[in-house]
Amino acid sequence: MAENNQKAVKIEKREKGETVHPDYHFIKVVMTNGTEFRTRSTMGAAGDTLNLDIDPNTHPAWTGGTQQLMDRGGRLSRFNSRFGNLGLKTS
Repeated sequence: MAENNQKAVKIEKREKGETVHPDYHFIKVVMTNGTEFRTRSTMGAAGDTLNLDIDPNTHPAWTGGTQQLMDRGGRLSRFNSRFGNLGLKTS
């Protein structure tokens, strides 16, 4: 009987305590081209705005665009001199 009472006390404390889950609320997301949409997030406070720097409309990974390789300290030049015959194009 005492065990059942202890379980009931533990359950009662758990129900009355604060939740461990973060606040989940609506925010506004603004894409780089100016389009906006609302979504739910744990970021910031309710009604905050998230301005994206990179989004699927502009990033080459999603648009299929080409990348530019930058030569930093001659590394790209050294790579091209060693492996240039493998078909890597330089810009």
